[in-house]
Amino acid sequence: MTALLTITDLTHTYGELTALDGINLQVPEGGRHAIVGANGAGKTTLLGLVAGTIRPPTAGRIELDGHDITQLDPARRARRGIGRTFQTPQLLDTATAVDNLVLAGWRHTGRRAEWAPARYRRLAARARPLLADLGLTGCADRLAGALAHGQRRLLELGVALASRPRLLLLDEPAAGLTPDAPKHLLAALRCLPTDVAVLLVEHHLSVIAALDAAVTVLADGRVVMSGPAEQVLADPAFRTAYLHTATVVT
Repeated sequence: MTALLTITDLTHTYGELTALDGINLQVPEGGRHAIVGANGAGKTTLLGLVAGTIRPPTAGRIELDGHDITQLDPARRARRGIGRTFQTPQLLDTATAVDNLVLAGWRHTGRRAEWAPARYRRLAARARPLLADLGLTGCADRLAGALAHGQRRLLELGVALASRPRLLLLDEPAAGLTPDAPKHLLAALRCLPTDVAVLLVEHHLSVIAALDAAVTVLADGRVVMSGPAEQVLADPAFRTAYLHTATVVT
C-alpha cells in the first residue's frame, strides 16, 4: 500500500532530555497504527510533531503523501488533511454538539467567511448521523460544555471526523470512557472511508486489537518492537514490559 505518512529518523530533545531518538515509521492510506509504551516513552511528543503543535523536530523529516511537512504549522497541516484529538477534549463549550461539528466541516464546503443558512442546514443534517454513530444522539442539541467527560471525548472525535481528514491522530481516545463507549468509538472508526489513516496512542489493548492495527512500541524514545497487533500484543516480552501500563477493555 502507498504510504500516506512517512517519518524518517525523527529526533526531538527538550534540553538534555531526548524524548524521541531516530524514529522511523510509515502509515499507509487507510492504515491503522497504534503507538504504545510506558508513560514518558515519547508517544504524545510523536503525535505533537506530526500534528505540528510541537515543531520543529531536532532532527528528521515528516512527509504526508510524499510532501515534506516538517516545518509547516498546525493550520497548514490541517488544510492538507491532518485531524487530531487530544487527551483533554478541545471543544467550543458554548455551542451545541451539532454546531461543533458544523464549524469543523464549514471550511470544506465553500468560502469560510460566507454565512449561508442552506449550507448550515446541510452540514447539520450530515452531523446528526455522525453523532448517532458515536452514541451521542441525545446530546446533539446540548451545549458541549454541559456534556460528561466521556461524551466530550466522543464529540471531539466527531469534530475531527467532520473535518474530513486524510490522517486522523488520536491521543488516548478511549481514556475516561464508560464501559459501553468504546463500542461507539470502534464503530465510528470502522466506518471511516477506506483512504483515511489513523495513528493513535492508546492504553486499551482491546481497542488496538479490535482495530487490527499495526503496533509500534516505544521505550525511552526509541522503537523497541513493531509489527501486526496480533503478533506484538501476544509477544511475552511486550506483555512483561508493558502490560502493567495498559488497560484491557472487554
